[in-house]
Amino acid sequence: MNLETHFERTLEKDQRIEPRDWVPDAYRATLVRMIAQHAHSEIIGMQPEGNWITRAPSLRRKAILLAKVQDEAGHGLYLYSAAETLGADRSELTEKLISGRQKYSSIFNYPTLTFADVGVIGWLVDGAAICNQVPLCRSSYGPYARAMIRICKEESFHQRQGYELLMTMMKGTQAQRDMVQDATNRWWWPSLMMFGPPDAESSHTERSMAWKIKRHTNDELRQKFVDMTVPQAEALGVTLPDPDLRWNAERGHYDFGEIDWAEFKRVVSGNGPCNAQRVARRKAAHENGAWVREAAAAHAAKQAERTVAA
Repeated sequence: MNLETHFERTLEKDQRIEPRDWVPDAYRATLVRMIAQHAHSEIIGMQPEGNWITRAPSLRRKAILLAKVQDEAGHGLYLYSAAETLGADRSELTEKLISGRQKYSSIFNYPTLTFADVGVIGWLVDGAAICNQVPLCRSSYGPYARAMIRICKEESFHQRQGYELLMTMMKGTQAQRDMVQDATNRWWWPSLMMFGPPDAESSHTERSMAWKIKRHTNDELRQKFVDMTVPQAEALGVTLPDPDLRWNAERGHYDFGEIDWAEFKRVVSGNGPCNAQRVARRKAAHENGAWVREAAAAHAAKQAERTVAA
């Protein structure tokens, strides 16, 4: 049995591909692109909510937000490690991010204007991430799938934290309820864009599903998210900003309005409200941390010398 046949049979049996296994170059490239984009999104995603750590309304809310931002950093590290098992170099991935040659999720290019945004990000953005990422726990590539198991558990907790914050605010003053509604209005459509372009315009979905990297199409996941979120919005007492949103008994799903794909393409291309700011801050953090990487490399070299000498 040749290597390509073994690869195909492994997929047919719904078994995992591991780093030791031979894979086609295109499979490897697709995974590196997906995992790198996911890792970059986790790291960049620390910024919008990190913006509110020093201004949290209570010590409890500050501790919760600190823990969540720390989790996101950990998610990025898990994913960069998974990419390294495919032969990708972490420093090269970072360089591609800060030079604009690799992308991250468009959702993180929107500003967080009030503390209600922290709750809505937990509810909608992390909710969309869960819909998108839970199927990745069954991805055909072992290291990616195993990383996603822990990430999804933590993302589910983040969503509950966000929803609890919003429930608290909705029981507060009219000004607080207005903040929640305003944040929902601003984050709803970008959250729907998180699943990527419509299936008819997606150049990667068909191949990724054939390789069992993905298990569902962009539109399938988007529909699942809408169906899941509408009852949550009703329980919360907020209105989702879509006049076309209504239950379709014949389909057994909610119908929803047309997404502004021109905005999606504009933001993904680097022209969103906070694109330049997000990348500039990531670049500055990378440059300011150079001395740490140099010290770690020097220590590792010294330890290797001692091992050889011994």
